[in-house]
Amino acid sequence: MSDYNWCHGPRCHKRHTTTRVRGVKGSKVLRTIKINVSGMYPQGVYKYFCDQTCMHDFFWKHYQEFIRLHPRPQALETPIEDPKKVTSNYGWVHTEIKEIDNNTNP
Repeated sequence: MSDYNWCHGPRCHKRHTTTRVRGVKGSKVLRTIKINVSGMYPQGVYKYFCDQTCMHDFFWKHYQEFIRLHPRPQALETPIEDPKKVTSNYGWVHTEIKEIDNNTNP
């Protein structure tokens, strides 16, 4: 397996930055960024995207496809205790919500 991936951003090769300029004088091109997979984020999303701009470009281009592949047929729920109003030492009042651990397997 290669130690590098090409950025999956659909417009990565069109962004005007000096890090994307390649070629010899007279025939320069803007090229997609090559990402070192064994670098800073070997397990995360950044082994496929060079930065957040490319990641968001990819998301906005393909999010409807993701939803079709993974629809949510029903709502998710988290069991909680009854919410309580709590007053801090400084007089601030906030609502405290605690989750209930219903896991029967220790």
